[in-house]
Amino acid sequence: MAFKKSAVPFSGTPEQEERLRAVIAEHKDDPGALMPILQKAQDIYGYLPIEVQTMIAEAMDIPLEKVYGVVTFYAQFTINPKGKYKISVCLGTACYVKGSGDIFNKLQEKLGIGSGGITPDGKFSLDACRCIGACGLAPVLTVNEDVYGRLTVDDVDKILEKYSS
Repeated sequence: MAFKKSAVPFSGTPEQEERLRAVIAEHKDDPGALMPILQKAQDIYGYLPIEVQTMIAEAMDIPLEKVYGVVTFYAQFTINPKGKYKISVCLGTACYVKGSGDIFNKLQEKLGIGSGGITPDGKFSLDACRCIGACGLAPVLTVNEDVYGRLTVDDVDKILEKYSS
């Protein structure tokens, strides 16, 4: 089985590892503990790189393949780090019909990354989502907690500029 390593080097801290080991120790003997441990690990690190998956597998005495299989199966987990500014473009029906696909393509072009990617400087990550519940503002994107609606492709540069300084 080929495990995917992130293009961005892993930079976990001893404090993060200590927190993860405490979570594992607390839940290790619970049936079905892997999911809550993975959720807490993602809260601690922001994502689940192979290094974190390996720590969990070894501490729980389960095969790395099992941990990796769960991480890659469930959409709530990510093996890629997220940027300081997490951009999410809604590609749900209402947004897509009003041009969100073109906005998403423009962001990929401007940032030089694909869906699920992160810029080399770690500033921006880009994801697509299915619906954020703001259909009346379609097309919509979010940058962290900021919501931008009724967008056109021409708005992309202004939005990126706001977070580039």
